[in-house]
Amino acid sequence: MAWFKKPLLFLSESWVQFLRVRGSHGHFLIPKMTCNVARDALLGFVDSKCCYGNRAAGELVIQELKQQTLYRYRLETFNETRLCEWTFEPYTNVAVDGPQNGSCPQPWDIKVQRPQMFQEDTKKFRVPHSSSVKECHKCHGRGRYKCGGCHGGGQVSTAKAKHLKHQKRCPMCSGSGRKRCNTCSGRGNKSCTTCQGEKKLLHFLQLIITWKNNVYEFISEHQLNFPREQLNKAVGENIFKDENALVYPLLDFPCPEISLASQRAIAEHNATFRSTSRILQQVYSFCICSIWPIETSHPEPFPS
Repeated sequence: MAWFKKPLLFLSESWVQFLRVRGSHGHFLIPKMTCNVARDALLGFVDSKCCYGNRAAGELVIQELKQQTLYRYRLETFNETRLCEWTFEPYTNVAVDGPQNGSCPQPWDIKVQRPQMFQEDTKKFRVPHSSSVKECHKCHGRGRYKCGGCHGGGQVSTAKAKHLKHQKRCPMCSGSGRKRCNTCSGRGNKSCTTCQGEKKLLHFLQLIITWKNNVYEFISEHQLNFPREQLNKAVGENIFKDENALVYPLLDFPCPEISLASQRAIAEHNATFRSTSRILQQVYSFCICSIWPIETSHPEPFPS
């Protein structure tokens, strides 16, 4: 009953019976809450705060514990996206795999090693037979270009030198009013950073493959006045899950919100990712969480 390979066409009564049987056989591992457990949890939270006092927490009277059950539905869709773009690198006299060796394969025809399912990764590959050598567009094939700091002169003017020229000799330029350019070390030109002085570039198509795990999560709140970010941290028990190339929604579940959420999640993921990528695997899980709202009082007014 834990794995399904076809659409879940159970009636509501079947779901109720399934959940009842799991609970009656002790398969639900959700712990029961007691006053002592609740107080210890509160004291632990207070102790974790440097400026909180524990007197109020220790003297609180717990009047009532109310268990409320939440259902969490989680869908994960692991997809692969492929994108080709032109790029280049300095040409260092290596062998060029160009069109003379054949036509370029299509992006999805290139075989690569995939990561484990639901493990995100991004890798880049050179597309076979797409390489060509061209003159560097930055330095026009010279390997160097004029320094922008001194405009090719190798020296720059110093404001301090001009100010002191008629008073005393400037230690920076010996009174000449100019000093060696620090940008190019006085050479007047710099090595091209685009081709790294090689004068040529190797252009090629680069295949970028992205594996991503997309998550959709829904929690039935039952009108709880409780922060959403705290609900997301609630630890529950996984009742069942289904993993397949494509999974199917939960139908006729006793909680209509869960049925609608599963249908909406699968429809959204399939519509979004099947048009722009390939879905490799999907997995959904369903778990039950217990929230315990606590009503408390203090035996006497707290001093201000």
